[in-house]
Amino acid sequence: MGFDILLIKGKTKQAERANLGKKKLGFIVNPVAGMGGRVGLKGSDGQEIIKRAIKLGSKPESPRRAIEALKEVISLKDSIELITYPYEMGENEAKECGFNPAVIGSVEKGNTTAKDTKNAARGMLKLKVDLLLFAGGDGTARDVYNAIGNNIPALGIPAGVKMHSAVYATTPANAGRLTAAYLAGKSSALRLREAEVMDIDEQAFRENRLSARLYGYLKVPYERGMTQDAKEGSIAGDEAAMSAIADDVISNMKGDYLYIIGPGTTTQAIMDKLGLKNTLLGVDAVYQRKLVGSDLNESQLLQLIEGKKAKIVVTAIGRQGYIFGRGNQQISAEVIKRVGKENIVVVATPNKILSLQGNPLLVDTDKAAINKILSGYMQVITGFGERLVLKVAS
Repeated sequence: MGFDILLIKGKTKQAERANLGKKKLGFIVNPVAGMGGRVGLKGSDGQEIIKRAIKLGSKPESPRRAIEALKEVISLKDSIELITYPYEMGENEAKECGFNPAVIGSVEKGNTTAKDTKNAARGMLKLKVDLLLFAGGDGTARDVYNAIGNNIPALGIPAGVKMHSAVYATTPANAGRLTAAYLAGKSSALRLREAEVMDIDEQAFRENRLSARLYGYLKVPYERGMTQDAKEGSIAGDEAAMSAIADDVISNMKGDYLYIIGPGTTTQAIMDKLGLKNTLLGVDAVYQRKLVGSDLNESQLLQLIEGKKAKIVVTAIGRQGYIFGRGNQQISAEVIKRVGKENIVVVATPNKILSLQGNPLLVDTDKAAINKILSGYMQVITGFGERLVLKVAS
């Protein structure tokens, strides 16, 4: 099929002939992915949620992350053809990185929808791209899967809030590096695996109920340490370990510190032992063993810690290992900077540590400088008086 049939902007027959034999990279950006994270909306699905996020001061994160990934592919700029969708769905980001992309399809500028993502992915499928690189979250992965199935390889740039799916690279930079290796034919990146596309009911999520579902599998280039696993919940039998962890944290609480309690069942055990209401999937704050803030967003956290000493208590996500940047974006780089690395308390059951299979804990905040500060080694509370020192990577 000739590219001109799909009305690729700016492409002539001469340009089409010049691209014969080049690897084709499809590139899609969901520009609103992740906008609900820092403002505590626990997702970005639906126009009403996007409007609420904007009203709360949220700004797009996905374009920046897409650019960060694409910068890692610049070395192949003259040897591949990059095919994308108009404006903020990929064209803008590609041009900012110095690419001269082939642009297919049409969208309403500033008002893109899930339908546009599906149409873009179907267009890439028709053009038989060698790899579809997309930026978004679980909802975006679901839209891509619905459009292409497992007919062409795909890889996600992490830019969403929930990120249960295993189709994403661990960081935007790693998404770009893996893309470059795959397109260049490096043997280490040639292996494809079937990776889970997961999504949850966002309305239930906002009501503090977790309802996850497996939608299917995408074929994803795989490199150990560069692609994330599907999120795993708490393991049956962990209750005793979580109770012991809670006892340890509570026994070491200082009355002059504000405690920011991140989401998860391990941290929920702390709140239960304190007899305080807990937002299982949100962020709460405790001062002198009393609840002073519930289901807080970034702005509210910054106000609460102003002029106070504070600690952050977070747990690692099972199998993935993230302690920041997945599901707790309210605890932003700015919050972490003000609290300080020395005041971060990481908790995880032994079973959760084992589920990492030797991989490090991960951080993926919105600031590279903070990711660097957090990298290295951290102490993890695994029981009452029990500690492990684990590597942290970004």
